[in-house]
Amino acid sequence: MIRSLIKLVFTSVTLLLCIPCKSQKTVSGFDLVQIERNRVVDNAREYAGLEPITVTHDQSERSAGTLHDFYSEGDYWWPDPQNPEGPYIRKDGLTNPDNFTAHRKAMIRLSQISGALASAYLVTGDKAYAKQLLPHLQAWFVNEDTKMNPNLLYAQAIQGIVTGRGIGIIDTIHLLEVVLAAQAIEEAKVISASDMADIRKWFSDYLEWITTHPYGIKERDNGNNHSVCWAMQVAVFADFVGNDTQKEFVRNFYKETLLPDQMDDKGTFPLELARTKPYGYSLFVLDGMAALCQVLSTPTENLFAYATADGKSMVKGLSFLYPYVKDKSSWPFQKDVMYWEEWPVRQPSFLFGGLALQNETYLNLWKSLEPNFDNPEVIRNMPVRYPLLWVRK
Repeated sequence: MIRSLIKLVFTSVTLLLCIPCKSQKTVSGFDLVQIERNRVVDNAREYAGLEPITVTHDQSERSAGTLHDFYSEGDYWWPDPQNPEGPYIRKDGLTNPDNFTAHRKAMIRLSQISGALASAYLVTGDKAYAKQLLPHLQAWFVNEDTKMNPNLLYAQAIQGIVTGRGIGIIDTIHLLEVVLAAQAIEEAKVISASDMADIRKWFSDYLEWITTHPYGIKERDNGNNHSVCWAMQVAVFADFVGNDTQKEFVRNFYKETLLPDQMDDKGTFPLELARTKPYGYSLFVLDGMAALCQVLSTPTENLFAYATADGKSMVKGLSFLYPYVKDKSSWPFQKDVMYWEEWPVRQPSFLFGGLALQNETYLNLWKSLEPNFDNPEVIRNMPVRYPLLWVRK
């Protein structure tokens, strides 16, 4: 009897240690709800009552699409001084301020509103926050007059070269927290079954597009942070619409392609270090992989602890970047050509990794970083702004 009891306790402890840390209650003394409460409520009050703005609000005469098509232009492409009317030329890391950005800004705005309102609902239980989000979801995904078409055929266009590119799929990383917000407030019963079905249908259609269209295939196989961002979207959208086949595909994609191909044996990301903004891009791709692991880990498989045969893992990636997030002045590579002073902020990799790996050092680092940021470049590269949406399951 005693031997059986000991065996039962041992088995239970073993299983608990294998559970990926999606719950914020896994580290003693760490209370994410308490940490986030004031920030998310303040932000929700700021966004309360705002009118929806979708892609139909602004249209560029340079877009080859319709009123309902998302349009953006490649950030690092500029007019050629030697041929002002000709095709644009690339200046890596240098953003052209004259590019059309209205649709991207509208989508980021939707993401900020969604994350704040849904998080405020989660920490207060007040359905008023959930109700305020509803008109935005309806405008983007339900209302025939204002909704966006579920594709990115015209994203990241380049003047004189192409009307759209697969690389543009990175723009919809800002729909990640929109989906998580919709899931979070679904339990509040403020969204009708019909509207929720329409929202899920929109994301099911978009998931189909990014996994089958040549643009989506090219983005999947891009090989750097773009492939990670493609995978993040597939994971979150597939979870939302109940597509287990795509979730399993992207879980294997992470283990068999993303991690082994993009990380080296030191835990760095060579393709990001080769860019003109190596620090910001290294943070970005580590955050992306952490978000991917957060979504795809299961009670029997903690992807944060997963390692390839030659030892590449999130453990190694976090260990490498930790000292340079704690003290940026020690960064051994070149400084970013732009926005060097704006990083780091509250990088979600150290929150998610800290929870999943029971690492209080990482959690303390995350808590010490700036939670509020308004620089457009930082906002654009921080799709995980409201972590309560990611750890509540």
